[in-house]
Amino acid sequence: MQFNEMRLEGLMDRPGRGRKPVFSPLVAMNVVKIACERPDQIGRSLSQWDCREIARQLVRDGVVEKISPESVRKILRHHRLKPWRQKMWLSAKVPRDAAFANQVQQICELYTRTLTDNQIVLCLDEMTNLQPRPRKSPTLASRPGFPTRVEHEYSRCGALNLFAAFGTRTGKVYEMTAERKRQQELVAFLEQLDREIPASKTKVYIVLDNVRMHKGKEVQAWLSKHPRFVFVHPPVHCSWMNQVEQWFGILK
Repeated sequence: MQFNEMRLEGLMDRPGRGRKPVFSPLVAMNVVKIACERPDQIGRSLSQWDCREIARQLVRDGVVEKISPESVRKILRHHRLKPWRQKMWLSAKVPRDAAFANQVQQICELYTRTLTDNQIVLCLDEMTNLQPRPRKSPTLASRPGFPTRVEHEYSRCGALNLFAAFGTRTGKVYEMTAERKRQQELVAFLEQLDREIPASKTKVYIVLDNVRMHKGKEVQAWLSKHPRFVFVHPPVHCSWMNQVEQWFGILK
C-alpha cells in the first residue's frame, strides 16, 4: 500500500493556498494499521474500532498530539476501510461435503415439490428474550398538524420466548409464548400444533435446527406417540435454510 501526499485526498488543503498537509502520510499509515488490527490484540477492551477510538489510539501511541474522528474517517474512506462494520463468516474447518449438499438438497425439495393433500411442511424455531413493554396510555393517532403520539412511559412485563411454526405453502404462522424455553415448552407447542392441524394432514414435516432441546428424550417420546409428525434437521451452521427465520426478521 502506497502512502504519498498526492493520494491523501481530503487530508490536505488545495494547492495554491500555501499551507502544508494537515497530517503526514505517516499518520495515514498508522490509521490504516490500527484499523486492520483487532482492538484486543493491542490491549484495548473493545469489540471493534470506530473513528473516535482510533483517534484516541493515535494519541495514546504518540503518533499525533491531537486528531479528530472526522479526520480519521476521511483517511479510512480514502482507503475504503470500515472497521466498525461486521460480516459473518464460517471457518473452513466446518465441512461442506457431499453429505451437507445432500441434506440441503432434501430440504429444498421439501420446500418446492408439489405436496399431496395429506401433507404439510412447517418451519419451526424460537425467538428468545422478547420483552413486552405496554405503554401506560393509549397511542394517539395522527391528525392535521400533529404526528402519531406515543406515551413515553411503559411497563416491564419480564421476558418471553416465542415459539413459531411457519407454513411454507400458505404463510400461516402458528405461535405460542412461554416464560421458559425447554423441552416441556416445545412439547406443549407440538401439542398445540397437533390440535390445530386437521387430522386429514397425516404427514406433518417440521424443519427445525439441530439444538439439543429439539432432540431430547421428552421430545423423542412425544414423536413416538405422534407418528404423523416428522422432524427434518438442516445441517449444522445452516439456519438460513429454515424459512421461519425470514418471518422472524420481518417481525423484528
